[in-house]
Amino acid sequence: MVPISTYRDERRLFAVIGVVIAAALVALLQIDFARQGRTSPITATVTTISTYAQLLVATLTNGIRGGFSTAVNTPQLAHDNAVLRGENERLRAENRLLNETLARVPAERDLALAQLKHPTGIPATVIGYDPEATQHLITIDRGARDRIARDDGVVTADGVVGRVIEVAPISSKVLLVIDAASKLPAVVQRGRWWAIAVGTQTRLKLQYVSQDAKLRRGDVVVTGEGRSFHAGTPIGRIAQISPPNAGALDQSAVVEPAVEFGSLSRVLVLAK
Repeated sequence: MVPISTYRDERRLFAVIGVVIAAALVALLQIDFARQGRTSPITATVTTISTYAQLLVATLTNGIRGGFSTAVNTPQLAHDNAVLRGENERLRAENRLLNETLARVPAERDLALAQLKHPTGIPATVIGYDPEATQHLITIDRGARDRIARDDGVVTADGVVGRVIEVAPISSKVLLVIDAASKLPAVVQRGRWWAIAVGTQTRLKLQYVSQDAKLRRGDVVVTGEGRSFHAGTPIGRIAQISPPNAGALDQSAVVEPAVEFGSLSRVLVLAK
């Protein structure tokens, strides 16, 4: 009967011999590939595994470092972000202010031009319109304290706006020339033909123009000497001519206002 330890020794011997043979075969294979100048499959496999292992280690290391750096820098990043948000809001506010300032430039320029034509005029700002639109009125921020009185004329650099009809201590109401209640003496500048300019809610109508007047579209219409205006302030231009009725002694025409009433912001009051 063969002892059990003998079998165990034999298996170990066979295992050692197998390992030696395998190692010899691997060595021969490596030598053969080296002689041919090629990389053996074993070398390639080992290199690939080693590369992936290095990448895994690097990724884990960088992740740990990044997480630690983020944790350390988070308070500073939050502070910097808050500072940037505040700066951004400040720049937006400055931009809005600059846009508003630029939007006011044309009105201020026109007011300066009007003051060159009327040096004694009183500058005013439009602060309101008739909310019910029953009349074409505007409210300005000048009143009795500023020597404003009823029937004072109101103009811009472009021409006639209207006349003051109501005065309070610090504000006044102005009836626009396009209102149906507005009437003022007018002259067709080219031929010096006299007329009365009456508001039609959107334009003006020249009435009582001599039948002999040779009106043309585009003729400039200015104020005649009157209670609110001196002669020569632009009212507008003739846009349409109505043919005289048979036997009529006068004719009429539609006038496009010189002033853009929808964008009024700064005006000049011609105080007496």
